[in-house]
Amino acid sequence: MGKIKIIFFDIDGTLLRLRAKELSEKTVEALNRLKANGIRLCIATGRTPVSLPHFSGIEFDTFLTFNGSLCYNDTETIFSNPISPDDVQKLIRNADSLGRPVSVATKSRLAANGFDIDLSDYYSIAHLQLTVAKDFEQVSNEEVYQLLLGCRETDYSAILKDVDGAKIAAWWDRAVDIIPANGGKGIGIQKVLEYYHLDKSEALAFGDGNNDIEMLLSVGTGVAMGNASPQLKEVADEICKDVAEDGIYDYCLTHGLI
Repeated sequence: MGKIKIIFFDIDGTLLRLRAKELSEKTVEALNRLKANGIRLCIATGRTPVSLPHFSGIEFDTFLTFNGSLCYNDTETIFSNPISPDDVQKLIRNADSLGRPVSVATKSRLAANGFDIDLSDYYSIAHLQLTVAKDFEQVSNEEVYQLLLGCRETDYSAILKDVDGAKIAAWWDRAVDIIPANGGKGIGIQKVLEYYHLDKSEALAFGDGNNDIEMLLSVGTGVAMGNASPQLKEVADEICKDVAEDGIYDYCLTHGLI
C-alpha cells in the first residue's frame, strides 16, 4: 500500500451499525487520528444531503451523496448528475404499475407519493419517518438525483422498463436506490480524486453493500467490512473485521494509518 491521502467511507453497515445513531468510540478515535495524520475523510453514501448524520467532533472533508450523483465540500459543488426528467416520470409510472409508492430525492427534499412497509423501513434506517407529500408532483418535476423504492430483485426489470438513463443501486433486499445510468459511487470518487489532484493509488475505501462495488474498484485499496455482502468481498482487495468489532479502527491501526 502506498501513501494514503484520502479515504472514502460508506455510512450504514460501515461507519455505523445498521440503524445505529452514534459512532463507536474506537471509530471516532480512528477518524480523528486519520485526520491528524493529514488524510482527507470523505463520506460516500446512498443517503441524501438532508439525511446525512452529524457526528459530534468529526469533520469530513467531502460528501458523496445519492450514491455519488451529488458530490460537494463546504465551499462548492464538485459534481452534479441528476436523473433526466423523462426517466423520473417513467420510473414513477413503472412503480405505480407494481402497486409501489416511490420517494423522489432532490438536493433539499425527500417526497413520497404513498406508503408501504418496505419504503417506510428503508426510511427508518436513516432515522427518517415516511410521510406522504402533498406537493409530490411538484417536487418530482424538480431536479431529482435519486428515487427510493420498496421492491424485490424480481421487480428490477419492470421498474426499469423503457428507462434508458437510470439504473438500480441496491444494498438491501427490500428496497433500492435508483440513480443515473452513468452514475454511481465510482464516478463520484473519480470526480473527487480529480478535484483534489490525487491518484487512485492514494485512495482507500471502506464499504459493505453491493452499491459499494464500484467504489472499491475505483480506489487503490478497497476494503470490505467483515459484515459485507459476498459480492463485495469478492472484489475487495482486503477484508477487515465486522463493523460491530470496530473493523475500521482495527484495519487503520494494523496498517499504520493511525
